Amino acid sequence: MKYQVGDKILVLHSNEEGEVVELMNEQMVMIDVDGVRFPVYMDQIDFPYFKRFTDKKLFAHGVPISEKKKEKKYIDDVRKEKATAKYKVTNGVWLSFLPVFDKDVFDDDVVEDFKLYLINQTPDPLRFTYHLKFAGKPGFELKNEVFSLSDFYLHDVLFEDMNDAPKFEFEFSLINANKKKTEYFEASLKLKAKQLFQKIEEMKVKNEPTFSYRLFEEYPDKIIDDKPDLDNLYAAGYKVYDGSKIKQQLEPPRSVVDLHIEKLTNEWKHLTNFEILTLQLKAFEKYYYLATAHHQPNLIVIHGVGIGKLKDEIHEILKTKKEVKTFVNQYHPNFGYGATEIYLQY
Repeated sequence: MKYQVGDKILVLHSNEEGEVVELMNEQMVMIDVDGVRFPVYMDQIDFPYFKRFTDKKLFAHGVPISEKKKEKKYIDDVRKEKATAKYKVTNGVWLSFLPVFDKDVFDDDVVEDFKLYLINQTPDPLRFTYHLKFAGKPGFELKNEVFSLSDFYLHDVLFEDMNDAPKFEFEFSLINANKKKTEYFEASLKLKAKQLFQKIEEMKVKNEPTFSYRLFEEYPDKIIDDKPDLDNLYAAGYKVYDGSKIKQQLEPPRSVVDLHIEKLTNEWKHLTNFEILTLQLKAFEKYYYLATAHHQPNLIVIHGVGIGKLKDEIHEILKTKKEVKTFVNQYHPNFGYGATEIYLQY
């Protein structure tokens, strides 16, 4: 449910602030405004934080310069005002963050938590499944729909939880099926604490109530998989292999690969250091590929000690490989410190 007991709210018709004191049903809540309690529909109230950003007053010595006593107005007498733009977004689907500020002991504004909204600025109403993970562990899940040119409140996230490597994952599908569009579409957002602090500071400087990240601009078309005409390939003299038997066409893998240049070529004496290193790295890539293609659990690469250039290059490459679970360069009874053992996962 969008609102909880204790939430501060704004009555849209009268522009008065109050508090939710009871959840009556899925459409109505009981609110308290200046000591008066009455029920309202949820579409007649909103959170007050946008108003607090846009309703500025001048102060001198902590007191408003001009403050006229407002006459009491009744809801029926107040004309409905035009809605203030809540989010600064353009076309696409966005994840928007509304920081809720509080005062610390020094009377400075600090962010207490964030209210998250999914904003759909496309012509397509969408179904979505939303997952929030902290440090890879599930934190929140929600399935619902967001209509075209509208926003959907997701949930609140504590400011302190945003330090735990949050990842926001979405899976979208069209409510109105379209054969030309893809059946499902995934989008995600990973935030670092430094990025978050920068966004909050930018938001303060620009005097904006929210900051947003675009998940995608337009719901994507279906990818048409063009299958080659195998008969034409056969006729042209190409060899065509069964993909399920691809391992049979590969060179056998090795559990130990020696990258000393004399093991790779007999004609190495005329090569420059750069050419030797390039040849060694090509050999490493080849046998790494064979190891992963055959789902080999581990691979030992002998690079020698030397000045460590080859070892450093291999370690940098391994950091980018998704199949690498871990790798170590420690003393080995057969290779000393001149080998790296790589452990693979699939």
